[in-house]
Amino acid sequence: MDERVLDVVAVRDVGPDTVAIDFETPDAFDAQPGQFVKLTLPVEGEDVSRFYTISSPTVEGAFEITVGIDPDGELAPQLGALEAGDGVRIAGPFGSDYYEGESRAVVLAGGPGVGPAVGIAERALDDGNEAAVVYQDDAPVHEKRLDALAEAGALVTVIGSEESLTEPVADAVEDGGQVFIYGFADFLDAATEALEAAGVNTDDAKVENFG
Repeated sequence: MDERVLDVVAVRDVGPDTVAIDFETPDAFDAQPGQFVKLTLPVEGEDVSRFYTISSPTVEGAFEITVGIDPDGELAPQLGALEAGDGVRIAGPFGSDYYEGESRAVVLAGGPGVGPAVGIAERALDDGNEAAVVYQDDAPVHEKRLDALAEAGALVTVIGSEESLTEPVADAVEDGGQVFIYGFADFLDAATEALEAAGVNTDDAKVENFG
């Protein structure tokens, strides 16, 4: 989709300093959980753009992104202040490492990687498939959705930043499945190490590095 202005449908608090923003889905917009879009807003007279991963299981009617609000950030505070009816310039979707109907999705998420994690896991269960989520964060967000996933049969493990990924990852991959990894570089390194320790070929993992 070429860049166009999309209306905000809703803004919701989903955890500490974190909001979920729903945007209207325009005609001919087709995206899968795990893909991302580019948002652009004017900040002090200059256009500022950032990429955010879609965190809703589908884009039917509307789609969601999850935004951590750093008060010193350049764009995030502007996004956190949005209200229903506001317009934002959005382009996309982008990305090739997303859910494609795999029979079992194993999503390893660090920090903001929880957005695509819940979207992929929800979509997998909605499709009649299986899902496992290992989420590392000292201030978890989307806890209601994570709880709902666990109640619906997904394997969900939430750990702190100082806890080892080795055992949770080994449990998550025990029954196989397509591995997805979303997070910052240090999390990707730790997740890859845990996967290798569990005997998983990491070349087959779908990975998105947030920087």
